[in-house]
Amino acid sequence: MAEQALPPLLLVGCGKMGGAMLAGWLERGLTEVVVVEPNAAAAAAFAGRATVVPSPEAVPAGFRPAAVVLAIKPQEAAATLPAFARFATQGTLFLSIMAGRNTAGMRALLGEKAAVVRAMPNTPAAVRQGFTVGFAGPGVTPEQKALADRLLSAIGETAWVEEEGLIDPVTAVSGGGPAYVFLLAEVMEAAAIAEGLPSELARRMARVTVAGSGALLAASQEDAATLRKAVTSPKGTTERALAVLMAPEAWPKLMNEAIAAATARSRELAG
Repeated sequence: MAEQALPPLLLVGCGKMGGAMLAGWLERGLTEVVVVEPNAAAAAAFAGRATVVPSPEAVPAGFRPAAVVLAIKPQEAAATLPAFARFATQGTLFLSIMAGRNTAGMRALLGEKAAVVRAMPNTPAAVRQGFTVGFAGPGVTPEQKALADRLLSAIGETAWVEEEGLIDPVTAVSGGGPAYVFLLAEVMEAAAIAEGLPSELARRMARVTVAGSGALLAASQEDAATLRKAVTSPKGTTERALAVLMAPEAWPKLMNEAIAAATARSRELAG
């Protein structure tokens, strides 16, 4: 059976994440979409494939989206969201990917009738390999939640939580996770150069090793710890390196502290 066509959408913000989502929807046959994006360069990437307007006031009269997707910076929410409150009375779903902004705060700006799904995707969405966790706020119908899942699955895997507070550690682990992985590649490259390897070889080796390891992890039914142990020969070089990385004061402790700090910041952003 052919996949059901995506309904009309209104996308607010077409930066890296909003653009990645829009590209995924267009690949799935989306034909009716209005994008509110004041940045001409960001808007130009979708010229001819979407109706792009510079402001909420320029949204075509009579346009009735099934969902309004909020892909703006969280700092812009207070100034931006009230302009879209008129859609809250039309049974429209609001799907937010703004970090830290909770459903109560968004409903205060959109109106108490607004049905809001809060979601946190990550940047591998750009290659349709993202991971997004969502929370359905008060008043979201099963049909609206299913629509949100369809929209989010266009950029990768999806999961849902029943407690909104869990979105904060999701933001810390999954939302920020690509940066931690990129940092791993960065420091591996620097360490390889410090040991005398040519810079171009060091960069290529670090990038491909990280990317290949991720692909192996994704393809395997075994957990990460089992895969790690499979690489670690007794009394070998990897075991010696892991003794440094896994020392009580090293990598596990630092990662726990990093995730706790990011989770706390996500809660701060909720205001």
